[in-house]
Amino acid sequence: MKSIEIIVAGAGDRGSVYASYAKEHPERAKIVGVAEPRDYYREKMAAEYNILPENVFTDWKDIAKRPKFADAVIISTQDRLHKDPAIAFAKKGYHILLEKPMATDEKSCREITKTVLSKKVLFAVGHVLRYTKYTQHLKGIIDSGLIGDIISIQHLEPVGFWHQAHSFVRGNWRNENESSFMLLTKACHDIDWIRYIVGKQCKTVSSFGSLTHFKRENKPTIAGDNCLECDYEPQCPYSAKRIYLSLVKHGKLGWPVSVVTTDRTVAGVIKALREGPYGRCVYECDNDVVDHQVVNMEFVDGETATFTMTAFTKARPRETRIFGTRGEIYGNGMKIQVFEFLTGRSEIIDISDEGPESLADHGGGDYGLIDAFVSAVADNDSTKILSGPEETLESHLMTFAAEKSRLERKVIDIRL
Repeated sequence: MKSIEIIVAGAGDRGSVYASYAKEHPERAKIVGVAEPRDYYREKMAAEYNILPENVFTDWKDIAKRPKFADAVIISTQDRLHKDPAIAFAKKGYHILLEKPMATDEKSCREITKTVLSKKVLFAVGHVLRYTKYTQHLKGIIDSGLIGDIISIQHLEPVGFWHQAHSFVRGNWRNENESSFMLLTKACHDIDWIRYIVGKQCKTVSSFGSLTHFKRENKPTIAGDNCLECDYEPQCPYSAKRIYLSLVKHGKLGWPVSVVTTDRTVAGVIKALREGPYGRCVYECDNDVVDHQVVNMEFVDGETATFTMTAFTKARPRETRIFGTRGEIYGNGMKIQVFEFLTGRSEIIDISDEGPESLADHGGGDYGLIDAFVSAVADNDSTKILSGPEETLESHLMTFAAEKSRLERKVIDIRL
C-alpha cells in the first residue's frame, strides 16, 4: 500500500490524535501541512512532523487557495467551523476526514454531503464508535442471527460528573451559541452507533431533557466564584482544584489538563485555574446546554431504541442492552455478554484481550477510523470507510430531529 500525504486543519486535541497515526506508521502516512490559529499548537505540530515552513499556516483558507499539495485533509476545527473548509477542500479534490459533528445545522450537513458526493472525494466523519473492535464484534454477532431480529435497544452514555464539568459546564462545549447543543457535540456518534447497529432507517424520534443542576440557584450558600478560593470546595465533587491538580501531581498531563493550559506544572495549572475558565464555580458559568437527555427512536420495521445521556455518573464506558427474538446482549465497550433463549446458554466475550488498540481512546475507535481512512485513500476504496456521507447525514438528521422534539415537546418524523 502506498504512503499518503495529509494536511491537518485544526491542530488541537482531535487533530493531534489523528495526526499521531503518521508517527506510528510513517510508511503509510505523512503530515505535510498544518493550519492552526494558535501559535503553540501550530508550532508544536510543525516541529513534531517536520513540516516545511511554506506549508504552515494560521488559516486553512490560505491552504485552500494554493494548488493541491496533499492527498487528504483532516478537518478538526471547532464544531461551527466545519462546513466552509469541508466544502472548500472537497472542491479542491482533497479526500476528507471530518471530525464529528459534520456541521451544527441541517442545511450545512446537506451542503457538505452534496459537495463531497458531486466531487467524488472520499469522505469520512469522526464517528469513531463504529470502528472499535468491540463494535465490529458486536455487529458480527447481530448480523449472524444469533439473537434473532433486533426488537429494541437501550443505550447509555455515562458522561461522568467531572467530564461534564470540564467540557460542558466550564469548557468549550458549555454554551450552545459558541458550539452547539450537547446531543450533537457529545452524543451524535451514539445516535449514529445505534443507527449502525440496527442497520435500518429511523423514522420517528422524541426526546426530553434539560439543564437541571449546574445553575446559579443550586449554588451552595458558602461557595465562592472560583474553586481556589471557596469554602465549599473540600466537599464539592466538581472542584476544579481536585479534578486537575490531582492529575498533575500524579504525572497525568494529557487531556483534560492539556486543555486547561500549556504550562502543565502545578504552578501553571493553579495560574490557569485562577485566571481562566476552568477554575470557575460550576454554578456560576455561562453554560446553557443540558446535563441530561433521553431520546426515543422508532425504526422502519418497528424496532425501538432508547438513548440516555447523563452527567451524573462515574466516568465509565458506554453500556448497551440489545433485545432480540432469540436472545439478548449486554455490552460495555470491553465485554459482550450473550444469552440465547433456546439453549439457555450464556457467553462472555472479552474484547479487552484483543490487543493494545482496543485500549486506546474511544476503545480503539480513534485508531480504527484513521487506519481505515488512510487505507481507503491509499487504495481509492470507499468501502473501507464505515462513516461515509449519506449514512452520516442520516444520523445527523436523527440528532437534529431529537433536539427539535426536546425543544418543541412533540414527536418528530425524520425527513431524509
